[in-house]
Amino acid sequence: QVQLVESGGGLVQAGGSLRVSCAASGTIFDINDMEWHRQAPGKQRELVASVTRSGTTTYADSVKGRFTISRDNAKNMVDLQMNDLKSEDTAVYYCNADILSGGKFWRHYWGQGTQVTVSS
Repeated sequence: QVQLVESGGGLVQAGGSLRVSCAASGTIFDINDMEWHRQAPGKQRELVASVTRSGTTTYADSVKGRFTISRDNAKNMVDLQMNDLKSEDTAVYYCNADILSGGKFWRHYWGQGTQVTVSS
């Protein structure tokens, strides 16, 4: 019954910035790690960034220094601020979260994905 609702995404020129957001809704008791993944055409989905409940962050080498992941535990949200975007960043970006729901068990939930296109 948990749903991840994403917003943001779109078209941006190389060197520009974009922020995507993801909000978890439904019967939620707790959220552990929250992550952003991306999948470019013809490529495997990859982990871009993750953040623990305490705020510890991890980034893929390709985005480190350019992207920033953050979360708001009170709002059950996770954001990904993307700066100095490159053409290689073009992909569908997916939100993922490990959530304890009303069913009394932990599981990973995925958002529907949002398209980020970087033009050069």
